Amino acid sequence: MRGRPSPFSPRGATRGFTMIEVLVALAIIAVALAASIRAVGTMASNAAELHRRLLAGWSADNALAQLRLAHAWPAIGEQRFDCSQGNVQLVCTQRVSTTPNPVFRRVEVSVSTPGESGVLAQMVTVVANETSRSL
Repeated sequence: MRGRPSPFSPRGATRGFTMIEVLVALAIIAVALAASIRAVGTMASNAAELHRRLLAGWSADNALAQLRLAHAWPAIGEQRFDCSQGNVQLVCTQRVSTTPNPVFRRVEVSVSTPGESGVLAQMVTVVANETSRSL
């Protein structure tokens, strides 16, 4: 019986992919691409946040360095000032408080972004009263 070969026989099978196989492959590729795009977006967002925190740390360090270099006895209280770095708008809040030893004052600098809640960086130091120090 030689006639038409059966579509299920190996000799009669045609080569290539069926439409279902192509659609399944495309769906798998689409899911993989979507996952990779999301991962890249998350990495970019994390890098931007890390950059902001780095600049905020530098701003806090700069504020404390200026205080040390001034050799001035800081007044107790809170002070806010602009401490922007690069193209990032930042606001520093400097809080000066007493310590158990009257010769020292505790200085805390917190850095935040204007209009947003939360602190990007915070540094604390103790400043000695150099004006009352004997030589």
